[in-house]
Amino acid sequence: MTGLPDDAAAWAMLALAAALVGFAKTGINGIGSLPILLFATVLPAKESTGALLPVLILADLFAIRFYSRHVEWRVLGRLAPWVVVGTVSGAVVLYFVDDTLMRLLLGLILLAMLGLQLWNRMRPKAVEPKPPSGLARRSLAAGAGIGAGATTMMANAAGPVMILYLMLSGFPKLRFLGTMAWFFFAVNLFKVPFSVGLGLISWYSLLMALMLVPAIAVGALVGRAVVHRVNQKQFEIATLVVSGVGAGLLILSAATA
Repeated sequence: MTGLPDDAAAWAMLALAAALVGFAKTGINGIGSLPILLFATVLPAKESTGALLPVLILADLFAIRFYSRHVEWRVLGRLAPWVVVGTVSGAVVLYFVDDTLMRLLLGLILLAMLGLQLWNRMRPKAVEPKPPSGLARRSLAAGAGIGAGATTMMANAAGPVMILYLMLSGFPKLRFLGTMAWFFFAVNLFKVPFSVGLGLISWYSLLMALMLVPAIAVGALVGRAVVHRVNQKQFEIATLVVSGVGAGLLILSAATA
């Protein structure tokens, strides 16, 4: 970033995005695509991925505070080397793309992640999934790790990949939330040097994130309070529709640029 936004409408949109980040980290993760879209609306698409990263890290701290006792470290250990591969691959892609192509990539990645969420919702659930073992477990960890690393580096959009992976692994709710919290905190910290090297994070990015801390905190506290009190099915359907429309608009804006 070369400067902070200078109009109230932009700050209002950024504050809403920050609150949604906090809510997604501690409540319903399915809305995690909306802050990506809001940041890409206010800022250049490529620049927005770096500007959002400090906000995500601050929100991760709230999630760790609430759910850290339930983390599954063995799963994170299996994912770690593959996430490194995916993150480095994503950084290479970011180095070569311009803002128009990045807007297109953001839209396509979000649509792909929405497709994963839809597939997970529509697949039969009459029988509880059994945790994979042996070669299947290692293959699943490799695919999820590379996919999560690449999508989080390019678009901060690895949430649906990890949701699907942990669901297929048969995680109960609290262990799911705790493992997600530590996974994204570690991965987002790992991404910082790449984002700095690519010129995506600056002192302005950090200052903006600090200014958005109150919005992050409100979102995180609300997310924790309402996660057990809402009709999650209807909420997620609405979120998928809104995110799908937003991703389509990103692709359209890239095509007409």
